[in-house]
Amino acid sequence: MFDGLITFSISTSADPPVTLKGLQTSPESALPPLLLLHGFPQTRHIWHRIAPQLTTTYNLIIPDLRGYGESSKPSSIAAYAKSAMAKDMIALMNQLNHQTFFVCAHDRGARVAHKLLVDYPSHVRRAILLDICPTLSMYEATTQYFATAYFHWFFLIQPAPLPEALISATPRRFAELYMGGRNGSRPDIFDEACYEEYVKLFEDEDTVHAMCNDYRAAATLDLDEQKADLKEGRLIKSPVRIIWAKRGIVGKCFDATAEWRKVADEGVVVEGYGVDSGHYIPEEAPYEVAKAIREFFV
Repeated sequence: MFDGLITFSISTSADPPVTLKGLQTSPESALPPLLLLHGFPQTRHIWHRIAPQLTTTYNLIIPDLRGYGESSKPSSIAAYAKSAMAKDMIALMNQLNHQTFFVCAHDRGARVAHKLLVDYPSHVRRAILLDICPTLSMYEATTQYFATAYFHWFFLIQPAPLPEALISATPRRFAELYMGGRNGSRPDIFDEACYEEYVKLFEDEDTVHAMCNDYRAAATLDLDEQKADLKEGRLIKSPVRIIWAKRGIVGKCFDATAEWRKVADEGVVVEGYGVDSGHYIPEEAPYEVAKAIREFFV
């Protein structure tokens, strides 16, 4: 599935202790580094159809985010502030000797990438963000249609252990109902081995708690951080391309390009377009994503 890539296990935080695990191109590679970040409820496996298209042109670094897959799962909500998760990525890339790099990120990973762009502007050369708008703008513009389609945003943030208990009662069934045909995606889009990796997330109580805390942090700490960033003029300074799913929700509820321009510095390139896909763009439209990477990351 990821031929030619090797595993890594790198400590990125001492308090709380966090180790990120994932895949990378050979450390000897002189190719430009590209950080690929997955979303919810997935792992690094979302890139399995894209990575083979890029191994000869980019030095790939593909971690599991903290709280997901094989990476550490700290228990507090604060551990999932996107500022903390962005700091993970800087620590990871520094230890791999990449001072500057490209980022392509989906869903929750793209929210981490947003904070990377704001907090570490000199490190991120360019970024592609898949099927999201800024967290603050999405919450502030919530409609009944959006809340119905993105019910998990409001379910997962409920106080523990309510969502954890309900998910853990029938984890495979929850995965089937959540990932099978939601947001315009097709039930058959996932490779069977990848889908089983995603089901494992719901079958592990620590991971379920971590994922809920990821969303709890988004509805509290991340909103505070984004409000402070806007108030203090901390904006995106690197070129950004936004790609949304034509059969998803983001493009129907928001003017994604306009929303991202609101959080970018004056004159910064912010461009966007939709692709024929449901929400899980890396697995539904891998050739379009790989094409965008080759075009934009130059």
